[in-house]
Amino acid sequence: MSVLKYLGVFILLVGAAVLIVPALMSKVTNEILLAGLGLIIVGFIGHIILFKKIY
Repeated sequence: MSVLKYLGVFILLVGAAVLIVPALMSKVTNEILLAGLGLIIVGFIGHIILFKKIY
């Protein structure tokens, strides 16, 4: 149950990595930016929802 509490944070970190790695490699496309943004939004909303249900 404790890992589930941090699932939203893990998704946020993956979304940040999706944005950071291509930027460092100078291969940024709109699809990569949208994927990173989507993961960050889903992680943020997921963290709020999961945190409310656990506590």
